[in-house]
Amino acid sequence: MPTPRGTTHHFLRSPKMAAPSHQDHAAPQQPHFLVLFDFDETIINESSDDAVVRALPGQRLPDWLRNSYREGHYNEHMQKVLVYMAEQGVSEDSIHSAVEKIPPTPGLVNLFQYLQGYQQDFELAVVSDANMYFIETWLECAGVRHLFAKIFTNPASFDTTGRLVLLPFHSHSCPCCPDNMCKQVILRDYLTGRQKERSGAPFQRVFYIGDGANDICPSLALGPRDTAFPRRDFPMHRLLLEMSQAAKFKANIVPWVSGEDIVDSLKKIMEER
Repeated sequence: MPTPRGTTHHFLRSPKMAAPSHQDHAAPQQPHFLVLFDFDETIINESSDDAVVRALPGQRLPDWLRNSYREGHYNEHMQKVLVYMAEQGVSEDSIHSAVEKIPPTPGLVNLFQYLQGYQQDFELAVVSDANMYFIETWLECAGVRHLFAKIFTNPASFDTTGRLVLLPFHSHSCPCCPDNMCKQVILRDYLTGRQKERSGAPFQRVFYIGDGANDICPSLALGPRDTAFPRRDFPMHRLLLEMSQAAKFKANIVPWVSGEDIVDSLKKIMEER
């Protein structure tokens, strides 16, 4: 059943949940594990771009605009889409409302609740080819923004005319990824930077949770102790199966249907350490 207009998915009511925290109140320690999340169809159960397009008066893009997309240039395409939406009179309030009504992926709320209780052990980050406005809006409405140390995504903000202006995240030389974002470059740079900040101590393990083909490149940076969590039967899962059969993938692969599957896997790792 669709969420009534103005209703938000506020899952964790405040940074201090009623659930017990397993935090030790002695000297703060560095998290042992890094958990990276994609956003579209991983944290949320559809593409945020598709959800926002439904705020248009006709709830869909005209054929000429949909057909203008070029492979590897999705960010550029979405810039045109947002210009068109502004021309059609779609307001910031309408876009905000469309984003906050996107449902979470099954079981992701349970995963966030689990990670909330172990914030001293898990550092969380989002790595997504969506945009900052969509992601921060949804995470804030869901009450989970405070769980994430970092969000890596394309910059987006409203200008003085009320148009949502989207920019590319960075440029890179990876031949496998879209022009505006290579998630492996982001992951490697983050791991290097955080290791320096942690006095040379690397994360014990890295977990990557995703669904799409663009989640393969960062997964290739994972080592034998790390785990890739591809959403079952989505492109990332199918591609990783092919790579693992050809012995081209180092990390563990744990497919998931619900966030509960990821919770079960993390619990086992916590028990083993």
